[in-house]
This record gives sequence, C-alpha cells and structure tokens, in this order.
Amino acid sequence: MRKPPVFRLVPAIVGLGILASSSAGAPAPGGDPLKIGSNLQPIVDGWLIEGMKGTQLKLHSPIPREVVFRFDAPWEGGQSAYVTLLQDGGKFRMYYRGGGDLGRECTCLAESTDGIRWMRPSLGLFEHNGSKKNNIIWMGKRKAYDECHNFSPFVDANPAAPASQRYKAVTLARPQAREEDRRNVLIALVSPDGIHWKHLREEPIITQGAFDSHNTAFWDTVAKQYVCYSRDSQQGKKSINRATSPDFLHWSRAELLDFGGTPIEHFYTNGIVPYFRAPYVYLGLPMRFVHPKDRDRIGLEQRKTDGFSDAVFMSSHDGLHWNRPFMEAWIRPGLDPKNWGGAHGNQTPAWGILQTAPDEISVYWAEHYDNYPAKEITPQLRRGTLRLDGFVSVNAPYAGGEFVTKPLLFDGRKLTLNVSTSAVGSVKVEIQDAGGKPITGFAAEDCIEIWGDEIARTVAWKGGTDVSKLAGRPVRLRFVMKDADIYAFRFVP
Repeated sequence: MRKPPVFRLVPAIVGLGILASSSAGAPAPGGDPLKIGSNLQPIVDGWLIEGMKGTQLKLHSPIPREVVFRFDAPWEGGQSAYVTLLQDGGKFRMYYRGGGDLGRECTCLAESTDGIRWMRPSLGLFEHNGSKKNNIIWMGKRKAYDECHNFSPFVDANPAAPASQRYKAVTLARPQAREEDRRNVLIALVSPDGIHWKHLREEPIITQGAFDSHNTAFWDTVAKQYVCYSRDSQQGKKSINRATSPDFLHWSRAELLDFGGTPIEHFYTNGIVPYFRAPYVYLGLPMRFVHPKDRDRIGLEQRKTDGFSDAVFMSSHDGLHWNRPFMEAWIRPGLDPKNWGGAHGNQTPAWGILQTAPDEISVYWAEHYDNYPAKEITPQLRRGTLRLDGFVSVNAPYAGGEFVTKPLLFDGRKLTLNVSTSAVGSVKVEIQDAGGKPITGFAAEDCIEIWGDEIARTVAWKGGTDVSKLAGRPVRLRFVMKDADIYAFRFVP
C-alpha cells in the first residue's frame, strides 16, 4: 500500500498566473501517477491536488437537524454516552452506554429504519431493578469501568470471519482481582446477530493504552487487517494510537497517529471510520477537549464542569498519517448553554456515518452530557446532515479560480462530478497529459459548461462524453470554476 505524503495546504499564487503547489509531497514531473481506477474520489484534503489558483478547500459542517434520541430510560441517564451507529441490511442500529461511572453501567441497543425514529427493543436479556423489560445487551460484573463503559461493536467485513463472529466488539475492562492492581485493558466480544454476545476469550487483546474513551475497531477492507484506535498521550495531550491485527487476537504494538506537523490538541475520542463510499479514504471526527482553566467562563451559564468540547474533522489515506487542513471546529457547542460544559460527552460525534437518503448522509453527536449528574439534565443525540460526499469541497468564489490534479491513471468511459454551482456559477473540465498540456478535444474551451447541483453530473466535451481512449495513460484534470463547489469525481464504466 502506497504511503501517502502528509498534505499541507499553502496559499495559491494568484497574481502571477501560475498554480502554487498544494502538497508538500506532490509527485515530481515523471513521478508515479496515482492509480484511481474507477473508484470514487471524494475531496477531503489535498491528496489529489497538485495546485490551486483562486480556489480553496472548504470544510462543510453538518446542518443540525432534530434530536433523535433522549437517554431518559431508568437504566440510562446523565452519563449515557459513546454512541456507535451501524447499518445491517435495511436496519440501522445504535449501541450506547447507559448509566456511567457514578451509576450502574450497561450497554444498550436501539433500532431504526430511517435514522430518525429510534426504538428500544425489549430484549429480556439482563435485569434492571427486578425487570428484564429493557434494551440492555450486556452488563459487566462490576458497577462501572468493566465491559460496558465504552462497548464498541462493528459488523465484521472480513470474509474469513465465521458466522458466529459476524459482529465483534472491543470494550474496556479491569479484570484484576484486587482493586489496587486494576488497570485498564481492552477485551473482545463476539456475536452472531449483534444482540447475543460472549467473550472471544477471557484474556485481554490489547494492553497498551488508556482505553477509557471511545475505542473504535473495524476490519480494514483495503489493508485487509483489523485496526483499533484508542486514546493515548502525545506531548502531554490526550491523543490517539492505532494497533493492527490479522485475526483480532494478536495485535501489533500501538503507534501514535501522525498529524503532519499541526498543533497537537486534546482529542478525547477519535470517531475514525473508513468512508463507506470510498473505504480507501479514512475520516476522523474527534471530540476536541478544552480544559476549563484555559477558558474564561464569564457570560456563560455557570455550570460545574471539567471542561468544554467541540468536534473537528480530519482525513487520512493510510489510517496512520492524518491531514488537518482545517483547525476550525466542525461542530460548535452553539447557542444552547447546556452544551458548554460536561465536556466528556457534548459535541461528541457518534462512531459511524449513515446514508439516510439518496443524496444525504447523516452524522450524530451527543448533547447535554452531565458529568456531574443533575436530575434536570438528560443527555440527547442530535442528527446532522450533509450532502453525499459533502464533507469538503474545492470552492471557487464569484471571481473564479481553478485547480489541477496530480497525474492520475483511471479506468472508465465517463467522468462524473459531485458539483454545486450558483445560478451564475459554472465549471469546465480540461484533461491534460502528464506534463500539463491539454489533450486535443478535451481542452477547457471544448468542455460543455456545467451548472446546477448534482451528485453525479456527467462531463461532456464537444466530441461527447467518452474518455475511454485516455484510460490507462497518465492524465491530469484541470477544473476551471466560478461560484462553485466540487466535492468528488469519478470515472465510471
């Protein structure tokens, strides 16, 4: 697997009529082109971009929608947290912690068919206050910090996984007998259906890490290995590490993530997922923690808290080296004073991204977390929406601009764009050879002007839409834009 360069955005040189480099690791003339085949290419950073003139990368925050769930069942309450969202067939599933370290912890399940209306199934598996009429799927032996604090399941995409282990999960445990000897470890559980669980083995699978945050794991379909992301420490800040495994039992020593020279910040969770439409692109949605001593609280509702939080966006092309062209918040606390406090749960993105409409994806984040439980505060989960592939775009203002890709090798007959323009905006695409010379018939002046808003708009030139004669040879794409955004492109058969 090619090791990607760490992307660093530099300002475009506009006045000289040239394109400034947008990546410190861009291939030199004559270097190996990027092999993209007919795969979708979402623009999440500068990985594909050689240069920009008058354009810039633009981060798109989710549009806040409805509160879809309130953690108000008797076994849930003020410290309910660490939500995992999965799709299994035509059903969405939500796993989360009920209770907290000040109450009896349990792992719960809710289900939905649309991502908006969620129901608690009555499963009859574990008892709470004398009744099994609840949606609890797991309980540890001890009150807290034992198997339910951050239970994180996934549907195993490994084709070699047996049916009895179709679902897997990682969770924190403190298995030592004596309290003074206890330390956090990560254990594994398996399930055939996501409801009935058992230990994969009694011994922990990973012992290097803090594990008291939302650990996330999945089968990496590109690298063909299991990966697990957990909380660690870096430069005195809460950070993230990654361990890998061929079989979910034997794990590598964890490595700290590389953030490419950007400032190290407190990341209390990681939210790392492979993007389901392009699993070779990894997205990270960490909750960023700010200690209260670093913030003047005058003017805010006075609420006892151990900190403040927002959420940020980052991306990777190998899962270890991460790009952060945007240091700004992706999700802000907003006008609600209850989100300015309870730092370990507010603005914490759930792990998982759901497609809830043909042109829409939904992300979810926790609000009103109460690290100091009070009866009047009940945590809730809010949904936010983005257009399909709509995390980041290359944006051109009214004055216009352009960008050009690195040399690419593609397969396919047509080029499609996920594109949005204003009523006066436009996009034209030029296909160049590897040296940057327009290919006859595919120059910008030959392109039929594109305007409108579509997820998969086919690009046409005067000679038509067929680009198959260029497949398999190094080309560059030059996008000439005005008041427009390009989110992704793809060569399709």
